[in-house]
Parts: sequence; structure tokens; C-alpha cells
Amino acid sequence: MKIKLKNISESHSTIVNDTGNSISIDNKSVENPKGVSPMELLLMGVAGCSSIDIVSILKKQKQIFEDLIIDVEGFREKGELPALFKKIHADVRFTGKLDPSKAYRACELSFTKYCSVSKTLESTAEISFSVYVNDKIYTK
Repeated sequence: MKIKLKNISESHSTIVNDTGNSISIDNKSVENPKGVSPMELLLMGVAGCSSIDIVSILKKQKQIFEDLIIDVEGFREKGELPALFKKIHADVRFTGKLDPSKAYRACELSFTKYCSVSKTLESTAEISFSVYVNDKIYTK
């Protein structure tokens, strides 16, 4: 795995991976940022990594969903440097005809066992999740 960053101006840069996919980053505290912040990238990584796991697990369970949306929120300590995430919470929302217990289990496996991004961050942040199926919360 390899990436290349090219500075555009000030704190705005473009990052490209080895297959040519790119993303713009910028400092969130500047006026009109032209990209996501590096810390937002971490939260995007949690959502993206988990979605790949969850879809794969549900496919193996022969569970079909219409929609999957993951909202991830990170909480950082104010005034600390570096300002690490202390808590990360994901709301995983499904629509469709799927078994809520299987949806929950897929999320649990992702966040606690398979998601490399969550596993990387768990040493500094408490990671939690909630599962909703057709707008109803499901707990174990």
C-alpha cells in the first residue's frame, strides 16, 4: 500500500493512491476548506472499512438489504495536543428485509474483530455502535 501527497497551496493537498484514486485534504479551521481534514479521514476510514466487512458478512448470511448508511462521530479532548479521538460512535442504519439479529452480529464482528481501522484506533478511543433496522434500534 502506497500513497503520494501533492501540496496544492497552504494546507490544501491532494493525495493519490497507487491505483490513481484521489482525495483532497485541507485544514478544517481555515476559511472555505477545499477538502476533508485528516481526522475526518480517520472517521471515513472507520465507516468505509466497517461497511466492507458488514456487506461481506451479510452476503454470506444471505441477508439482503436495500440501503446501508453509517454515521460516524468522533469525540476529541479539547485543549489536548495531540487531540486524539477518545470516543468514536457509529450509527449503522439498514432498510430492507433482513434479520435484525444478523445485522447486529455483522456490525459486532466488524467493529470488534475485522475492521482494521477500528482495531488500529481502539488503543486510544472507545469505539461503540448502534444498529437500526427499518428505523428501529436493535440491541443484543
